[in-house]
Amino acid sequence: MELRHLRYFVAVAQELHFGRAAARLGLAQPPLSQQIKALEIETGVTLLERTKRRVELTAAGEIFFQEARKILAMTDRAVLAARRTARGEVGKLVVGFVSSTVYGKATSIFRIMQEEYPDISLLLQDLSSVEQVEAIKAYRLDVALVRPPVETGELHQMRTIWREPLIVALPRRHRLAGQKRIAASELAGESFLLVDAPGFRDQLVRICALAGFSPRIVQQARSTPTIVNLVAAGIGISIVPASLRNLHRQGVTYRSFEPPAPTIELAVLWRKNDPSPALRSFLQIAWRVAGIDKEV
Repeated sequence: MELRHLRYFVAVAQELHFGRAAARLGLAQPPLSQQIKALEIETGVTLLERTKRRVELTAAGEIFFQEARKILAMTDRAVLAARRTARGEVGKLVVGFVSSTVYGKATSIFRIMQEEYPDISLLLQDLSSVEQVEAIKAYRLDVALVRPPVETGELHQMRTIWREPLIVALPRRHRLAGQKRIAASELAGESFLLVDAPGFRDQLVRICALAGFSPRIVQQARSTPTIVNLVAAGIGISIVPASLRNLHRQGVTYRSFEPPAPTIELAVLWRKNDPSPALRSFLQIAWRVAGIDKEV
């Protein structure tokens, strides 16, 4: 028994007229009658009572009609689900991100994914850039939002999606808190708080070296929100992405650098040749939010 036989029978059962059912199916009436007769032979029961004036379902035909409709509906749903999955509209995606990204544009990527692809389940994991690279390699993440530089390897692909200025986070009563902008040289001798990530360390060392001094790092932490809390406690100062201005913490003042301000990057990292349609949808939205052109 084939699905087409069920579709033929359901059409006849709904129309209760072979001519109308044949026209609806795009068939000639004699072949349709033959197919229904073959179906009755295969099932071993009479499904339709035929007279010259009318066609009626038998009791067995009524039950068969109800079950056949369920089967066809399930088949249609299965086809639709497969097509939606192939288009990247359904699935699951495990996404890594560094904590500082939630105060910037990254949340727009997550929001748009939920709005446009509500049937893709996003599983978000807050990890350092180094941890995300290892998780991508181990297939524990599908895609990662990292702070370069990171070691990616030949099997992975990375694309910078935006750069943002770095700013100085100061305790509110700090001697420099009253200034509109700060020159990097004015930070010599300060106690620095550092996010434990290669990208932030490299940036801090570079900024201080260009200003003629080496930073004195007194404390490290895994996340930028933790660093901001330590700044509020007066433990030291820190250099953070400008999007952290959106993290309003009592006791903390954010100040811009004298231009040209140093910047930090955010990049998307994924495995090359990953066939996941859900990943393709995520990357397309990331490019859109970042305002860049990129074929996936």
